[in-house]
Amino acid sequence: MTSFRDLTLRSGLVAAIIIAAVLTCTATTFGQEQPAQETTTAKLGQIQKRTYDFKAAGKEMEYALFVPSSYKKDKATPLMVALHGLHSNPHQIIRYPGLTQLAEKHGYIVVAPMGYNSRGWYGSRGQTSPRNTPENLGELSEKDVMNVLEIVRGEFNVDPNRIYLMGHSMGGGGTWHLGLKYPKLWAALAPIAPAIYRSTDALETIKHIPVIVVQGAKDPLVKADNTRRWVAKMKELEMDHTYIEDPDGGHVMVAFENLPKIFEFCNLRKKKPKPAE
Repeated sequence: MTSFRDLTLRSGLVAAIIIAAVLTCTATTFGQEQPAQETTTAKLGQIQKRTYDFKAAGKEMEYALFVPSSYKKDKATPLMVALHGLHSNPHQIIRYPGLTQLAEKHGYIVVAPMGYNSRGWYGSRGQTSPRNTPENLGELSEKDVMNVLEIVRGEFNVDPNRIYLMGHSMGGGGTWHLGLKYPKLWAALAPIAPAIYRSTDALETIKHIPVIVVQGAKDPLVKADNTRRWVAKMKELEMDHTYIEDPDGGHVMVAFENLPKIFEFCNLRKKKPKPAE
């Protein structure tokens, strides 16, 4: 019998192959990738491959960055944190068709962390497990995201009221997890085909955070029924949310096709304080 773990790994690999094939055929409008480097002066309007010293992991960790050509040091700028899917990487998600073009158009910085490696799950499946390599993979994956966020906020004039978190598949599950764990950070969340299988009850703690969810009804990897559970709970809590379900959508193209709607949603939302109990 195929285990859930085996199924998710196989599914993630299939999705990564599909995404890589699509991106190979897609040109990035704004410049060529820059070589890996420590945090230095940004190349505006270009995708950059960067690294930092991840001390807790004992290794150099890479991430991808895009800073719009309109960026000015004296102007607070919105930031989109983008989390890749299983067996993918930062350089694939930042090249999702239209992502940097939309960031350029709307004036967003985009940063895509690795999440320690291509299967870290951003902590959404627990901090430690004897099945992981290393055993604290979940902890390191989550910490990498938070480290990269801190680096970008330290280097750039990021609007603290306009920090958004989006992710696809495993990254969608990570979006829910990090959104729930660090609710004071985010102006809005955008999980796409989110691979997360915990109770929806925790949404009570972030019912003040706007959410846009994207899902394909025919997604063979992340079933729409699971995503609908989260949407139903948001509706019950009367959250500010938008649900986009493509009746013919699968796992990959729904992410690409709905990026404009994600930016439109975020453009209208700034961080709200959590209401007093």
